[in-house]
Amino acid sequence: MTQTKEDNNQKNNPAEREEAIFKFWQDNKIFEKSLAKPAPKGEFVFYDGPPFATGLPHYGHILAGTIKDVIPRFKTMQGYHVPRRWGWDCHGLPVENLVEKELSLRSKKDIETYGLERFNAVAKKGVMRFADEWQKQIPRLGRFVDMENDYRTMDASYTESVWWAFKTLHAKGLIYKGFKSMHLCPRCETTLSNFEVSQGYKDITDISVYAKFEVVSEPGTFFLVWTTTPWTLPGNAALAVNPDAKYLKVKIGQSSYIIAESRIAALAERYEVIETLPGRRFVGESYKPLFDYYLGAKLPDMENAFLVYGAKFVATDEGTGIVHIAPAFGEDDYNLAKEKKLPFIQHVAPNGVFKKEVRDFAGLPVKPKGNPRETDQKIIENLSNRLLVYRTEKIAHSYPHCWRCDTPLLNYATSSWFVRVTELKNKLVAENEKIKWVPEAVGKYRFGNWLSEARDWAISRSRFWGAPIPVWRCEKCGEETVIGSIDDLKKRLPPRNRYFVMRHGEADNNVMNIISSESGNPHHLTERGVAQVKKAAQSLIGQGVEVILTSPFVRTEETTKLVADILKLPENSVITDQRIREGKFGVFNGRLVPEYHAFFKNNLERFEKAPTGGETYADIQKRMGEFIYDIDRRYYGKTILIITHDSPAWQLFSAANGMVPKEAIYFRGEDEFFIKNAEVKKLNFTPLPNDEGFRLDLHRPHIDRMTFSCQCGGETKRVSEVFDCWFESGSMPFASNHYPFENLNAFNPKPGLFRRPRGYPADFIAEGLDQTRGWFYSMLVLGVALFGRAPYRSVAVNGTVLAENGEKMSKRLQNYPDPMAVVEKYGADALRLYLLSSPVVRGEELRFSESAVLEVKRKVLDRLENVLAFYKLYEVENSKSETLNSKQIPNPKSQIPNQNHVLDNWIQARLNQLVGEVTTGLENYELDKAARPIADFVDDLSTWYLRRSRERIKADGEAGRAALQTLGFVLAELSKVMAPFTPFFAEYLYKETQNAKCKNQNDDLKFKNGESVHLEKWPKINEKLKAQNEKLIGETKEVRRIVSIALEARAKANIKVRQPLQKLKIKSEKLKARQELLELIKDEINVKEVLLDGKIQNEVELDIALTPELKREGELREAIRTIQELRKEKGLKPAELATLVTSSKIAATGLLQGFESEIKKTASLARIEHGVSVTGDFELK
Repeated sequence: MTQTKEDNNQKNNPAEREEAIFKFWQDNKIFEKSLAKPAPKGEFVFYDGPPFATGLPHYGHILAGTIKDVIPRFKTMQGYHVPRRWGWDCHGLPVENLVEKELSLRSKKDIETYGLERFNAVAKKGVMRFADEWQKQIPRLGRFVDMENDYRTMDASYTESVWWAFKTLHAKGLIYKGFKSMHLCPRCETTLSNFEVSQGYKDITDISVYAKFEVVSEPGTFFLVWTTTPWTLPGNAALAVNPDAKYLKVKIGQSSYIIAESRIAALAERYEVIETLPGRRFVGESYKPLFDYYLGAKLPDMENAFLVYGAKFVATDEGTGIVHIAPAFGEDDYNLAKEKKLPFIQHVAPNGVFKKEVRDFAGLPVKPKGNPRETDQKIIENLSNRLLVYRTEKIAHSYPHCWRCDTPLLNYATSSWFVRVTELKNKLVAENEKIKWVPEAVGKYRFGNWLSEARDWAISRSRFWGAPIPVWRCEKCGEETVIGSIDDLKKRLPPRNRYFVMRHGEADNNVMNIISSESGNPHHLTERGVAQVKKAAQSLIGQGVEVILTSPFVRTEETTKLVADILKLPENSVITDQRIREGKFGVFNGRLVPEYHAFFKNNLERFEKAPTGGETYADIQKRMGEFIYDIDRRYYGKTILIITHDSPAWQLFSAANGMVPKEAIYFRGEDEFFIKNAEVKKLNFTPLPNDEGFRLDLHRPHIDRMTFSCQCGGETKRVSEVFDCWFESGSMPFASNHYPFENLNAFNPKPGLFRRPRGYPADFIAEGLDQTRGWFYSMLVLGVALFGRAPYRSVAVNGTVLAENGEKMSKRLQNYPDPMAVVEKYGADALRLYLLSSPVVRGEELRFSESAVLEVKRKVLDRLENVLAFYKLYEVENSKSETLNSKQIPNPKSQIPNQNHVLDNWIQARLNQLVGEVTTGLENYELDKAARPIADFVDDLSTWYLRRSRERIKADGEAGRAALQTLGFVLAELSKVMAPFTPFFAEYLYKETQNAKCKNQNDDLKFKNGESVHLEKWPKINEKLKAQNEKLIGETKEVRRIVSIALEARAKANIKVRQPLQKLKIKSEKLKARQELLELIKDEINVKEVLLDGKIQNEVELDIALTPELKREGELREAIRTIQELRKEKGLKPAELATLVTSSKIAATGLLQGFESEIKKTASLARIEHGVSVTGDFELK
């Protein structure tokens, strides 16, 4: 194969080479072919968790994405069919927070003022802002994944499946509306689920207070109460003691204090114990509240306020053993309030500020972001001024913050929709035990412990941009209706009118096959067309058509007149409407239809691209949508016939059903026309929530406008909440397939009589450690609740990639290199292999090091490229030889060489061992164990096999050809082993070890043997030779150990390896009777003989005595090395013979005398001459 300078430059630049290979994959549809090729082992199910497209990919995405790429590639090569479909997470607080920043909105109230519809429109447009960059970067990183047929959690089809899940769980009694104390983000003004809360804990220092509650019956005596949340004190409704604990009444100065005996150390002063009493003694005592804001308030159960109650949950190992109860701000508090019928005092609004009743602090945020102690200090100051503070102290603790906006959370009692996870707990734990977790500890402890303590899941959010909770409530009687599908909703929205859609009869332009898109075109109905229309009109008799709406074209008006006459309709029942005119096809008006079709690559492009002066199909859908919704509002109880054209009719149905382009194309079918000349189709139309393009949009406020009547006569409206985005992402397995509404051949968890479940559960998933309480959890809960079993069999959990200094990677600090800059420098493969070889793939942390990426490139990829360069050099030279034809050296990948040289046998044994190690690692999803042996093998291949085989390969004859064939076979097989890890380099290595380059084939998706390494089968392990191979590998390891010791002995004696020595004695007898291995030692150490001698004292004994003959031979070898360097400097290839000119000094020494033939052969020389004016000792010409 001829290599150009451009080729060499490309191969020296990994980024350029990778981009060329990426283009090859795209041009030849290699990914598509890998999906289309035979899959004898069946389906391997993989779920890909959806990322947000609101930012660019970072190292966390790249790491998880690489893991997700490796296993499907491996399984595909093993003979499985592995669909890989990309998805996008589109909803929730992450998106809302970004939009709020862009629009300078600070609160929920600001959003409502701005306008919900406007806000969600911005969110919808902005959620995919970086999608284009993702679609460039993810494939560039070497990932095979379908990003064209992606799923999006904001799509109506996805939401419909989420609705189905909600209704199904509701029918099982697993959904309920409850009022509980939960964590609330005051900035976002919504509650968070328990696993969302777990993601946002931060260490902060708060101020706690020991407050004095005076006993009504004993003025001057105080219950001493400790709290870390002084802001909750204005909402105090009761105090609680442990009825079984002992309490002390102590005197300090003029005051007395009541405190748990076990907490007496909390007192900071000398005290006198007055008496010891059980906790139950204080139950029923009245006390004076610290604040009088709610004294006399007209709240239910106020008669039970400001009393002491007994409660077993009161701990006496911290604080004072007396707890202040604020029913609206704590789970224990709320539960006690329900039990004892305490008043529900909620002195803080959902936005986290004190209500107006709290006069001294009204409007203040209770836990300000940036200074969470500020308001607590003001509360304490107020109490101190009234002598109601015993003392304060700082407390360092872990406090929950909003996982998206970093605002301190509040424990706040409010309503939410819940999934009864507590009822599923035992099943969840049991299913988790069946899952293979890598690392195991994550599933067993981190995830397992979380499951065992699982609480009911709050799945609703009081927000805006999210899938709407599908519950409608009657404003009159309170009856709730749960909707589980679009059809379910349609049934409650009865149609106002009946519609028929008809296309005009055959016209002149149809016969001529030309575009006629202007109303002034004189294209009339043909005789056949007239007959078609009359026949169609007859079929409409008896349908009760009262109104005809027609397009203003000659052919449609003629059609309308014929129909109206047959149906005997009056003139005033026929109305011309410009909106249902033919599509505007601009410059194609009057031209042949095929010319218009050729303007587009595919049907999808017609929705996005318009000819000059024309409109897109999206434009047609919009005007047809405006038409049908307007007509439906203007008429009621009518039967209406719409006479239009093919494309408008198609888009009328698309708009009426809220179809997105892909759905509309599928709905249209493969026929030449959507509706034939004079064909009549019934249009079932019910107004649906749509966006401005009349595509189904189930978001607020569109969905909120869908109301219907209740049996009681009241109006039923949707509740305002939206789903927790984790409920949506957890629905991914079924919602991405629009289950149970379509795609049942691809996804159906329910087995049939002769059918296994399809697409469920996943054989493999992978995400980061943070997803143990996110996607892994939500998916498991929904999978078990809906389908009765875990949704995945195996999970690979990666850890966190940190900055090199151990800190969290930060854009602000710029403490890490840009990922794509690293790819441009070192190539995607180097980055991939670096990550895959590290402990981060098994849940541990990794300090990212750019220098370590470079090291991987140099030690693995560059070293292997040097081996390949050597192979190609001699493969090309040998291919020119008349004695070496294709029969003597078959395609190196086609068969295993059968040779006798120990090195050839050893490297094949190591290859077999490598295949085994990598296969085992991948089968167990232990990617580091699979990736690391590759580097070791490349080291063995380069520094031992090739170095020891160079001279053999250079030499003529069978031995050299055998070594070259072995090297080619090993490289070709290695390319397959490396394919899942380093897909670009593996492709390069594979193609460079083929006898002929494959031609590009863009015409179809047929699998072409040898076209790509990613279409190859995974290498098989030769089990028959396993024992033999292990023995040889062990022996070679011993050889290398001895060589290492002997070379150390040489170094200590300060004798270069090029200087021959007489003999080496070896103590070990492990290599006895293995002369070929001893020969390797002899050559490696450069000695004349190797002897086994168990009597020597050390492991080896090296004879370092130099005879004149040995010295001369050493000088000769040094001369040959110099000549070889000169050849390299001149860029000479092995087959190019040169003339050596020696200096008079060298000639005088007689150094070369007697060895000229050997030197000629070794250094590829034609002849040797002696010169006078030679610079240095030697020159080549």
